[in-house]
Amino acid sequence: MDVLSDVITAMRAGRPHSSRRLKRAPWGMRFPASEGAGFHVVLEGTAWLIPPGDDAAPVRLGVGDVVFLAHGRGHALADAPGTPLEDVVPGPDGTWPTPADEPPTDPDAPTTRLLCGAYQLNRSRAHPLLTHLPDAVHLPARLGAHPALRSAIDLLGAELRTPQPGSDAIVPALLDTLLLYILRAWWLEDSHAPSRPGEATGAGAPATGPGEATGWAAALADPPVSTALDALHADPAHPWTVEELGTLAGLSRAAFSRRFTTLLGQPPLTYLTWWRMTTAGHLLRTDDAPLRVIAQRTGYTSEFAFAKAFKREFGVAPGRYRGGVG
Repeated sequence: MDVLSDVITAMRAGRPHSSRRLKRAPWGMRFPASEGAGFHVVLEGTAWLIPPGDDAAPVRLGVGDVVFLAHGRGHALADAPGTPLEDVVPGPDGTWPTPADEPPTDPDAPTTRLLCGAYQLNRSRAHPLLTHLPDAVHLPARLGAHPALRSAIDLLGAELRTPQPGSDAIVPALLDTLLLYILRAWWLEDSHAPSRPGEATGAGAPATGPGEATGWAAALADPPVSTALDALHADPAHPWTVEELGTLAGLSRAAFSRRFTTLLGQPPLTYLTWWRMTTAGHLLRTDDAPLRVIAQRTGYTSEFAFAKAFKREFGVAPGRYRGGVG
């Protein structure tokens, strides 16, 4: 699997869900903080996003605009920035309720139709690709921009508008697809956006020279580093060396290590160890394979060495972690 797909697979927990909402002005919805991530798409009309953070300015959303809230922080949507907000209360299973269309009390009131969705994520081993995202990823609608993302939105909206046989399986698959298209669109836009002198594009990423971007968007757009990342994710069990990764990337050992560390804020083998342990944790919770098999799949030649490394990283033994501890 490629890096982006791996990240989502490792963090995903439970089924995603979504709904269509028709709102008539005045309206305002306050979404509480959660462990997951969510998105909103304006299908008709306009809306204002009140992002998380006291200092965040409201963002106007038009038809076709997509906003992705990666960190599960509380936020709000409204027809205008000053409209009073009503709390949206999640159900017992953590899903958002799907309200009925509001009756037209005022036939002249502006209407807004929204497509909203949420993903349940395991944040105990949050991948830096997601943690480096801004609080709100805003993807404005532009003619010809991200056609695959627009197609996924259209397909999801159609399934929710008129459910058909198979919709229960199609909707979660489309939601997973939509999430990947959103992240890909962000990556493409962020990696091509000029940065200010000394500014890093990812949280915790080191600053480079004037106009040089850093962070995961820049790394995925950088052929040498993305080649190495793809290799690490394709075969984390391989006994990788910095020299071997540099050869794959077409760089010397020193040049590759410097480039990787500058873009991602950590050396290649440090990231490899972190990813091996993250993969191991995911496998322990989702796979019935024996510990020795999981050890082999994550680059450890013995079950003892794997258990020692895992306990050092997670604070509990693999068997207890598989049983739900930690």
